[in-house]
Amino acid sequence: MTEARVVEGKATPRGRFPHLKVAGDLVFVSGTSSRLPDNTIVGAEVDAMGTTSLDIRAQTTAVIENIRDILASVGAGLSDVVQVTSYLVNMNDFGGYNEVYARYFDETGPTRTTVAVHQLPHPHLLVEIQAVASLPRNHPERKDAS
Repeated sequence: MTEARVVEGKATPRGRFPHLKVAGDLVFVSGTSSRLPDNTIVGAEVDAMGTTSLDIRAQTTAVIENIRDILASVGAGLSDVVQVTSYLVNMNDFGGYNEVYARYFDETGPTRTTVAVHQLPHPHLLVEIQAVASLPRNHPERKDAS
């Protein structure tokens, strides 16, 4: 089975690519941010004076929850994630990002690479995460399903 899809109810990708692609037993999740379907960004606030406040913890939580929702659209979950690549605009945010990440994953979870990048597609985005998951063993499309 090879299937690509844009998941209804999630922020529309900012380009011609899907939220996910299933290839065999693997689910590849495109880089995901804390952007909502209405194009607002979780963890980004601008006050009446134009001062911007960005929250790495809120953004990381929203990113992982967005990935959870995207995986659920094909019957997978966070426990099926085998590899994560995270992109941080500022490594000074690593502590807050790592704190939230540890609420979802531990040493038995996915392998992970975290890199610093110059910028992401919107100036209020602090983190983007890409993931690879394995379809659950009992998934009907899985080759070795019992």
